Amino acid sequence: MTVLEEGGHIAEVFDKRSGVNPLWTPPWQTIEPSLFDKTIHGSLFGDDADGKLLAGIMGHNLCLDIFGGPSREEAAAGLTAHGEASIARYEVVESDEGLTMRAVLPMAQLSVERRIGLSDRTASPSDGQRVVVAIHERLESQCSFDRPIGWTEHVTLGPPFLEKGRTEFRVSATRSRVFESQFGVADYLRHGACFEWPAAPRSDGRVADLRLFTNDTKSSAYTAHLMDPDNLHAFFIAYSPTTSLAFGYLWKQSDFPWLGIWEENCSRAGAPWHGMTMTRGMEFGVSPFPETRREMVDRGAMFETPTFRWLPAHGVLEATYWILLQTATTIPNTFDWPLTSFLRHQDRERRLGTGAES
Repeated sequence: MTVLEEGGHIAEVFDKRSGVNPLWTPPWQTIEPSLFDKTIHGSLFGDDADGKLLAGIMGHNLCLDIFGGPSREEAAAGLTAHGEASIARYEVVESDEGLTMRAVLPMAQLSVERRIGLSDRTASPSDGQRVVVAIHERLESQCSFDRPIGWTEHVTLGPPFLEKGRTEFRVSATRSRVFESQFGVADYLRHGACFEWPAAPRSDGRVADLRLFTNDTKSSAYTAHLMDPDNLHAFFIAYSPTTSLAFGYLWKQSDFPWLGIWEENCSRAGAPWHGMTMTRGMEFGVSPFPETRREMVDRGAMFETPTFRWLPAHGVLEATYWILLQTATTIPNTFDWPLTSFLRHQDRERRLGTGAES
């Protein structure tokens, strides 16, 4: 795994067998966020609230304490798209247990800690090599008042793992909804349409099967999905038949009840995209849509599920999730292997009061 000090991004989960990193590496030359100067770099990365984020983005970035763009007033005060956590400088400490990353977000008045460690590794002749990485995140408020926050793990996949018409997906999703307005110039889904995973209504009357990445020349889309509330854990799995690699994330449904699927397929012509970028974001968090803080709070709930989370005064929130890789000849429909016993043990400890609350 490769993490970035500036922005804290999980830039790479490199599979040595296939020689592939499933996460997205932008086609443009990135710079450290601290070096971004709108007068110098605005034409390269954009001079709006996205510019500083796009200058250094890579792989999996943490959206905190908003998921989406800032308000006009927040942008004037210096807040960038998806919040400070995606551009902050992190202290990274290595130990035998793994990596510990820490950052302070002065505008959000938050401290963030992320611990990354190898949780399990097994080799099975029938199912191939399997690797599990455990990630624990801890947020601590430095405010003396309760506050609503957005908190999303913005996982983005890219080539060569992501291929048109070939890369497959499985998700523990139930009720779903298309973004309510135009999402890019090549948006092909019916705005605001509600549906059951994976059959998304297209604007031309047809249905898009979201289990397979598009084969269109250009496209853009965003859909929000409620993770199955009847299951303790939620997941997504992506599978590359070219590399025989299954890659995904697993998390507790009550921590992150929403998954947003972002599709950018060579549709954005402006800088830094230049019509060359192919991505699929699998973004799990406490909010269904990328939107401003006011819009997030005004929405309140969707499908009888909250669309933000409360962080108490001087309070702490914690969550654990897992990255999983395995070699496979077909896409697994769920993650049902050695991690299961680990999670059952963890849940048993929590019920008995001996485990950390999340």
